[in-house]
Amino acid sequence: MASGYARYVKVAQQFPGVVQSTSYGTPALKVKDKLLSRWRTEAEGALALYCDFIDRELLLQADPRVFFITDHYRDYPMILIRLARVHGAALPDLVERAWRMRASKTLLKQFDQTGRMRPARGRRAP
Repeated sequence: MASGYARYVKVAQQFPGVVQSTSYGTPALKVKDKLLSRWRTEAEGALALYCDFIDRELLLQADPRVFFITDHYRDYPMILIRLARVHGAALPDLVERAWRMRASKTLLKQFDQTGRMRPARGRRAP
């Protein structure tokens, strides 16, 4: 699996409630039991990530080398991301937007009250 996916997982797991899982036999991340993203083995190096339709349209126009969709996702609030091409600084914002679509009110409140992501595993919070 690509190192871009490992980088993505590291970022995503800093948000409350994110756990590793599977979807259609491929690696996936969920927020509690709700799908957040899925690694697309049939689209090499691509991640299917939740994304509202307005943000998706903006991302598709901004950089079609990084962001794309297939007919399968046309009516579904997800975007495909070529992780090898996405700018590392953009990843936390993309993940947070997706996470906010899937997180419960309790998790949103917890995150918004602390104003921080939880520390990555093996690191202590400052």
